[in-house]
Amino acid sequence: MKNQKLFWAVVVLGLILINFLAARFHTRADLTQEKRYSLSAPTKRLLGSLKEPVRIDVFLKGDYPAGFTRFVRSTEEFLAEMKEYGRGNIQYNFFDPLQGADDSASTRIIDSLQFYYNLSPLVLQAPGKVGDEQTQKLVLPGAVVHYKDTAVGVNFLAGQKSFGTEPEQLAQLYNNVEASLEYNLLSAVQKATSAKKPVVAYALGNGEAWGPQVDDAVRTLFSSYNFDTLNLQQTPAVPPVIDALVILKPTIRFSDRDKQKLDNYVMNGGKLFWMVENVYAEFDSLYKSAGFIAFDRGLNLEDLLFNYGVRINQTLLQDRQSDQLPQVSPDGQQQRLVSWPYFPVLNGTQHPISKNLDGVRAMFPTTIDTVEAGGIKKTALLQSSNNARVLQVPTRIDFEALQIAPDEKQFTQRQVPVAYLLEGDFRSLYTGRMPREFVDTLRSLKIPVKTSVGESSKMIVVSDGDIAMNQFSPQSGALPMGTNVFTRFTYANKSFFTNCLEYLVNPSDILQTRSKEFSLRLLDPRRTADEKRKWQLINLALPLLVVVLFAGLFSTLRRKRWAR
Repeated sequence: MKNQKLFWAVVVLGLILINFLAARFHTRADLTQEKRYSLSAPTKRLLGSLKEPVRIDVFLKGDYPAGFTRFVRSTEEFLAEMKEYGRGNIQYNFFDPLQGADDSASTRIIDSLQFYYNLSPLVLQAPGKVGDEQTQKLVLPGAVVHYKDTAVGVNFLAGQKSFGTEPEQLAQLYNNVEASLEYNLLSAVQKATSAKKPVVAYALGNGEAWGPQVDDAVRTLFSSYNFDTLNLQQTPAVPPVIDALVILKPTIRFSDRDKQKLDNYVMNGGKLFWMVENVYAEFDSLYKSAGFIAFDRGLNLEDLLFNYGVRINQTLLQDRQSDQLPQVSPDGQQQRLVSWPYFPVLNGTQHPISKNLDGVRAMFPTTIDTVEAGGIKKTALLQSSNNARVLQVPTRIDFEALQIAPDEKQFTQRQVPVAYLLEGDFRSLYTGRMPREFVDTLRSLKIPVKTSVGESSKMIVVSDGDIAMNQFSPQSGALPMGTNVFTRFTYANKSFFTNCLEYLVNPSDILQTRSKEFSLRLLDPRRTADEKRKWQLINLALPLLVVVLFAGLFSTLRRKRWAR
């Protein structure tokens, strides 16, 4: 009896100990091939470093179609995982901001969320009973991250590649959205909680784009970073305190002193985000004069970029996969929309910056080649489709191309690059030939004079400035980046722009989580229909049969035992 009491005492104490440990230490095994339910190391570091609570309001509550419901469930599971690693500093709740609101109130709510947090509504077919009339439901696929007095919006669908409206196509979209969930949420948490924002400057002085045409780009820079402008002509040197310098569509020739300032900035670890057009080709000129000659701008950047490992060519890229313009008749009347091959819709690559992005609309882009540069790794970020061609300049551009269908046989070039990421230990173009006057200026400013970075650095070169510019509507004003003024369709230009900047200035490697890729394992519709009855029997009848057999066997054995 004494041993039995001791046994039960040990069992009770063991259960108490197990429950205590389970309450303090949580873990689970992720057996999926792509580690679907595992957080990355940068995410764990960020969540573990939180000092105060972060609240995440998710606008996903209600009855949705099956595919979208799965995404909502995955979002909730991911937030629960974040809460575990956040050690009590992650709080979240799901609600529908449109619930109970009339049409007028719903419109005001949607407009506010779109203005402040870039959240746009999505229309879904609301689930209902068989035979009922199908109804539509407005959904806001996003969230807002709150930290102290800061709020950052998260649009789960922003920049995502669309596949279509069929169930299988929507399943692929939601699968990609789920794969980018970690980056979207953690990037917002990082922006909201960062004590010090990176310093990003916008270069001026060489005819760079400015005014309403860069409204969205400047707003993005101002809201996300410590932002300022830098006139390259008026400053004696680019201060190393600037984490990244954006050079957007310069039109005036760079002098040797301008290039020396940029080169020394790179040698001191500065990041350059080039968006440069070597060829003059402007959208406004097309409509004002019904045509123009595309020619070399003469920016004088060839030697500097060549030294870093790329060459922007004197060419124009055309693509069968392109944006649309109104066809204009000889009398000047606008007609139907037709594809305009000079405005290619570019594809991303497998790099986290552009992976799974929707198309990025370019306007008269040129092409880029890579050249030998020791120690520099070159990674393509944007490229054409498999149906492109390259034109040498000078060449005439007019509306005639809209009147005549292009010859498909001429579009034979594949995946022509338009943007490159350069990474490595950059070497100075001016080694051994830096002017004494400039060296003295740098030393007086206590800026080191270096011939190489001495460690791995990075820059991004895009051969089109219009990618980060916005069009202007007399009725609506400045449109979002990448929005077609005629169709109002918005491409993924802004997502590409922000991803590039994050990769250049963010040391936490959160952007690497965009490289996640989840396999979509769909059932074969034909086999599902053909073998429906078989699998119904296996899933319904077989378990019942097993239970009946087990019950019969148990009853037989029991009768035999007690009969003896």
